[in-house]
Amino acid sequence: MAPSTKIFSLEGRGLKLDTAEDLEPHIADLRATADIEEVRILGNTLGVGACKLLGEVLGTKKTLRVANLADIFTGRLLNEIPEALSFLLNSILNLPNLNTINLNDNAFGLNTQAPLVAFLAAHVPLQHLYLNNNGLGPHAGILIADALSELHGKKEEARKNGQQVPNLDTVICGRNRLENGSMAAWAKAFKLHNKVKEIKMVQNGIRQEGISHLLSEGLRHTSQLEVLDLQDNTFTLLGARALAAVAPGWAELIELGIGDSLLGAKGGVLLAKSLGKGKNTKLQILRLQYNEITAPGVKALAEAAEALPVLKKLELNGNKFTEDDESIIALQDLFEARKEKQAGDIVIEDDWGLDSLSDLEEESEGEEEEEEEEEEDVEAEDKAEKFIKEAKEAHAEPVAQQKDKEVDALAEKLGKAAI
Repeated sequence: MAPSTKIFSLEGRGLKLDTAEDLEPHIADLRATADIEEVRILGNTLGVGACKLLGEVLGTKKTLRVANLADIFTGRLLNEIPEALSFLLNSILNLPNLNTINLNDNAFGLNTQAPLVAFLAAHVPLQHLYLNNNGLGPHAGILIADALSELHGKKEEARKNGQQVPNLDTVICGRNRLENGSMAAWAKAFKLHNKVKEIKMVQNGIRQEGISHLLSEGLRHTSQLEVLDLQDNTFTLLGARALAAVAPGWAELIELGIGDSLLGAKGGVLLAKSLGKGKNTKLQILRLQYNEITAPGVKALAEAAEALPVLKKLELNGNKFTEDDESIIALQDLFEARKEKQAGDIVIEDDWGLDSLSDLEEESEGEEEEEEEEEEDVEAEDKAEKFIKEAKEAHAEPVAQQKDKEVDALAEKLGKAAI
């Protein structure tokens, strides 16, 4: 059978399917295909009855590998989503090949996350998880991270019993307001799932103390990491120091996104010198736009680029140096030489990002900036001492809130289904 026939899709049809009767006319092909590998339901809105039927059908598809359930609850009431989601996830929990779950753009939050938490803690085949723009907040973020930590134990237990179990390879959890409060839980999860290859946690309102903890206590253990995107959070000097300390341990890193993260002048230099140690020889894409990096940082990056032999895209627009800076010219020359040597694999203006240099700002007074950074450094160190206490308090609060009969019953039901 051709690969295309193994995909069932209702993608983007804008269907409003409230009941099982509403869904039935649309799933004849899904019922008829025994060896389906991927389903795409995204871009429709499903009610409780429709989800119950869809779950029942999907539960019979033992060859299913990918379930794209993004954006399927638009316009649904808050009290509908937990039951609908529970029907879906409970039905697919025991599918042995289901390694990819996409639940992007569904509004879960703290009140509707219980079915997801129970599923993530128990679905041993999970390899790729997509949870982008779900409105989790720090408390639900803790519960999700703790579920992944529990999943690690289930995976290890299954391996001891002779099962072939994949590692957790991909975690996409951006635009979820995870904030500092959930970073201790996420650091623990990544310390356990230390063979993860792709992590994207953009635009989560994580401040420098949380970023530092995530990097130092969690991501430093991820030695096989290939893609890390933490753009649009707040690093400052504290986070930059943590990043510079752990980056040499990522020998497999291909893409690093730290754009719009307030690295600052000193932080830009620290990161560049770290990359210049020659430990990240597979790095191809480096995103550092809008970080207040100044001329010394660009100079350090130009020097580091010599130790990054396959670097082909460097985004620096929106920083504080001039377009005719000597280091920019040096970088242009370096990339031009690589382009010629690699027969066009490197495209400077489209792929390197220098077409956006018009966004650059003039470099500010060095002494004034240095003083501000030193003051910020002292303040950040003080705040870091409070971080663990705050994280512990945040961790304790949602756990107590979730100890109700409904959640306990759901967890027990999913636990029995997993046996």
